[in-house]
Amino acid sequence: MKKSLIAALVMSSASFSYAADTVTLDSKEQRLGYSIGTMFGSRMSQDFSELDMETFMAGFKDAFAGEEGQMTMDEVQQTIQAYQQEQAQKAQLEQEKQAAEAKSASEAWLKEKEAEEGVMKTESGLLYKVITEGTGEKPAATDTVEVDYEGSLIDGTVFDSSYERGESITFPLNGVIPSWTEGLQLMPVGSKYELYIPTDLAYGSWRHSAQFHHTLHLNL
Repeated sequence: MKKSLIAALVMSSASFSYAADTVTLDSKEQRLGYSIGTMFGSRMSQDFSELDMETFMAGFKDAFAGEEGQMTMDEVQQTIQAYQQEQAQKAQLEQEKQAAEAKSASEAWLKEKEAEEGVMKTESGLLYKVITEGTGEKPAATDTVEVDYEGSLIDGTVFDSSYERGESITFPLNGVIPSWTEGLQLMPVGSKYELYIPTDLAYGSWRHSAQFHHTLHLNL
């Protein structure tokens, strides 16, 4: 039991700086041991930002040898859980910080766009600009539409483009983000619009990750 628990710990843990002595890798067993150590170390480095190498090795050797350790297994599990909870809280705070910064930048950008000539605003807060007005019918929310578009963030980063792929996309209008559902209903077939989309009408209304808390700019 102790061996399997320590293996699980190694598989899910840590980042550390440790200068290993040069070892001999002549036998099959030596190469296997080094390979497993390398694999565990690589996996561990992805999960823990802090690890004391001396105490890690002491705990590993005690458990692997089946010896009684300096901590009970309950204490070991509680310590690991407390660390994981602490890291999760830090990650959540960082995510909230990034989301707040993105929201502030987005609001400032939208304010500038709203003041530009030709930009109009709907009741929901969606901003749009008519580049070319088509002569066809306007789609209903229950229609399936075919569009060409390019989507970018406020810093100009293009995150998707049907133009670059060389093919348009087809989708039910009521099955996409709110800004698409609303904005495309404003457009007669054959139109070209630019949409400036607040966070709550974009992916921020669907996702909780900070990376989705951005205002979007769509060329349709």
